[in-house]
Amino acid sequence: MKIWIDADACPVVIKEILFKAAERTQITLTLIANQYIKSPPSKYIKMLQVPSGFDIADDEIVKRCNSGDLVITADIPLADEVITKGGIALSPRGELFSTENIKARLNIRDFMDTMRASGVNSGGPPPLNQTDRQNFANHLDRILRQCKQN
Repeated sequence: MKIWIDADACPVVIKEILFKAAERTQITLTLIANQYIKSPPSKYIKMLQVPSGFDIADDEIVKRCNSGDLVITADIPLADEVITKGGIALSPRGELFSTENIKARLNIRDFMDTMRASGVNSGGPPPLNQTDRQNFANHLDRILRQCKQN
């Protein structure tokens, strides 16, 4: 298993949780982003900067991700592609995307895009809170434990 982070929009506090987990479990973690993102020195943590452009980082994650890998992303279409490849997709808020829920999430996303395009202001998601951080940490620990047992 490898961990891939859609790092441009991933909150710093979530990256810090992931850095500690990568060190603790000795699992390779790669941040993929359009801009340089500082990370602690570690043989388990890597940074890959890709050119700027629409979905360039997402496409790179899909290209590199393998079955059983974990991808951290809030991007629903990226999560769908990861699940299709047999990977695991987890949002920074701790929502575990699955074959059972990803199509409904895509439909909601597309509906909200249509609403925004017609001028409706949806306001975006609320700020990350302590419950979100705890949900993320709990799901991450479960995924890493399952990986270790297999």
